Amino acid sequence: MRLLLIRHGETSWNKEEIFRGQLEVPLNETGIDQAKHIAKLLQKAPIDAVYSSPLGRALETARLIAEPHGLAVITAPGLTDLDYGAWQGLSHQEVKERYPELYQVWLTAPYKLRFEHGESLDDVRNRALDTVNRLSVQHRDHNVVAVSHRVVIKLLVCAILGLGASGFWAIRQDTCAVNTIEHDEQHGFMIYGLNDTCHIRPLTAHFSKSRQAADF
Repeated sequence: MRLLLIRHGETSWNKEEIFRGQLEVPLNETGIDQAKHIAKLLQKAPIDAVYSSPLGRALETARLIAEPHGLAVITAPGLTDLDYGAWQGLSHQEVKERYPELYQVWLTAPYKLRFEHGESLDDVRNRALDTVNRLSVQHRDHNVVAVSHRVVIKLLVCAILGLGASGFWAIRQDTCAVNTIEHDEQHGFMIYGLNDTCHIRPLTAHFSKSRQAADF
């Protein structure tokens, strides 16, 4: 199986650095444009199935990708975003002021944190891995697109590379980035491409200071 693991397009809360989690936040104009660019890039690719997190920002990205292929988007709850619990809907600054100690844990050792009324990184990694393992069995020899979220994709990459959740901040994942992963019986999952955004920005933008917060 070849899996194109794609982060959804930009939302206004990405730009404002607000914790989104499992709240519904639609794609903004830039996010829609990003998704259309990916759809155009993949319109002639032999795609057999398109999966998505059930959250609207991912579903809309997936729908635009699936439409040229005449495919229906299949929702996969295991790909949904991290439940930040009490932090959802708050900006980084608000969280820093309300939960200063926990915020420092998030920045330095996020794998140690379980969000109040929410999840831990291990929870997300386990359900996401269950999902992609199932897809590798169900779609043997197929090309599959799966649209998900920053945290989910970072944790899947960490798991494949054997980093564990402690490598969370070592992986960058921009909006509408494409990650290419292959699976075979001999080697398991292998990463062929990571955080590819060449389709939505010129090469010079990769060195721009404006990209410093793009991973959010």
